[in-house]
Amino acid sequence: MKLFKPILILVVLAALVSAVASGHLSSRILGIWVAALLTISIFSFLYKDNRVYKLAEHLFIGISAGYSVSLEYWNVFRPNLWNPLVQGLHQVKMSHLFSIGGLSIGLPHFPGMLLIVPFALGIMLFARFSARLTWLSRWSIAAMVGSYAGLAMIGALQGDLVAQVKANMIPLVAPGSVAALGAGGGADARFFAFLGVLSNPLIIFGLISTLVYFFFSREHKGGLGVVSRVGVWFLMISFGASFGYTVMSRVSLLIGRLHFLLSDWLRVIR
Repeated sequence: MKLFKPILILVVLAALVSAVASGHLSSRILGIWVAALLTISIFSFLYKDNRVYKLAEHLFIGISAGYSVSLEYWNVFRPNLWNPLVQGLHQVKMSHLFSIGGLSIGLPHFPGMLLIVPFALGIMLFARFSARLTWLSRWSIAAMVGSYAGLAMIGALQGDLVAQVKANMIPLVAPGSVAALGAGGGADARFFAFLGVLSNPLIIFGLISTLVYFFFSREHKGGLGVVSRVGVWFLMISFGASFGYTVMSRVSLLIGRLHFLLSDWLRVIR
């Protein structure tokens, strides 16, 4: 194991020298090599925690943070705040309030004038770098937390609660399922038609039993306890399905990286 790192470094250097000497080192090939070496650096954590893995991890975090800042600047800050504010300042007009001795008193007004508020709150965030003015950033943080909490609440109600209630307002028997069961066909067709007949009752019973499990006004004994325990089984099945989907997505990422190493980098497969 002690010779693993030197041998790996020598192999990589020899391959790079060979690519340079043959004149085949283009920008695309160089990018593939960088991506492959960083991928192997991440996989090296499977052996043990090491400096190569930490270097690749820090590069990933730093590049991701820089890309996010650049993306927010060009796609959010400039088009939604800076550009409308600058264009509005070129169209400043004085709104008349009252007159004193023939002198008109007014306030400046321009399109997008309210954008000054989020711009000022954004500037106040940088007050955290000053020990004396750090209290100013709390106003900006409070505005951000409150607005995002309100948006998240509306999103959760519309995306989760209302959608789930609507999805469970279904008939006891799915339309056409009984007809499909009586239509005949092969054994597979009859089996899937039978599952179609049971699908809606199973969903309804699972929903009711799960809600009963979270009903704490009465002790879970007798029939109520039996239904609540069935609800626990439905919860465990749903959690297992969610965890399986998460594992499947991670395995898909692993397959993609391995395919990149074997196809684009080593060209073992096509």
